[in-house]
Amino acid sequence: MAQITAALVKELREKTGAGMMDCKKALQETDGNIEKAIEYLRKKGLADAAKKAGRVAAEGLVASYIHGGGKIGVLVEINCETDFVARTDEFKELCHDIAMHICASNPLYVSKEEVPQEVIDKEKEIYIAKAKEQGKPDHIIEKIVEGQVRKYLESICLLDQPFVKNPDLTVSQYIAEKIAKIGENIKVRRFVRYQLGEGIEKKQENFVEEVMKQAKGN
Repeated sequence: MAQITAALVKELREKTGAGMMDCKKALQETDGNIEKAIEYLRKKGLADAAKKAGRVAAEGLVASYIHGGGKIGVLVEINCETDFVARTDEFKELCHDIAMHICASNPLYVSKEEVPQEVIDKEKEIYIAKAKEQGKPDHIIEKIVEGQVRKYLESICLLDQPFVKNPDLTVSQYIAEKIAKIGENIKVRRFVRYQLGEGIEKKQENFVEEVMKQAKGN
C-alpha cells in the first residue's frame, strides 16, 4: 500500500477540485495512483460536482417534510441553476430526501462555515477541561481537542452528517452524486426544523428510527 501523503492529496485536489477527504479516500482506493484516483472521483461524480460548485444557483424549491402526524416539521430551501431542473422528479426527490434527513438527524447548521466562532471556542474549552481532568499531557491535548471539535462540527452540520438513507455517504457526497447526474450546481441554502413541545421535558424518542420506518412504508 502506497503512502498517502498530504502533498499527494493536495495534488489530486488541485486537479479535480474535490474535497480533501474525498481525495484521500480516492488515493487509498487506488493505491496512490493519481490518474486512477481522478477516474475514481469522476465515477463517483465528485470531480464533476466540484467543477460546478462555483456556478450560480438561484432557482430551486422550498421543500417540506412533516413527521409523526405533525410532531416534527421541516422547511428547507435547496437551489439549482434553472427552473427546468427544479421541476424535475430527480430534483424533487433530492429535496424530499434532504428534508427527511433534517427531520431525523436534527442538524443545527448547513455547513461548518456557518458555525459561530464562539460556539467552537466554547466546545474547545469543555474538551480542554475534560482532557486536563483525565490527566492528559499538555503536549497532546491540542491534538485531542482538535479531533473532538472536528467530530462535533461533523455531528451538527448538515453537509457533514451521514445521510440517513445511506450512511456510507455524507449529505454533501449524496448531493455531489445528484449534481453529477442532474448536471447543475445544487446548494442547500437554509432550513428550519420545528419539533412539537421542544424545550419541554418529556420522554425521548428515536426520531431517526421513526422517520426511516415511515419512509420505508411510503
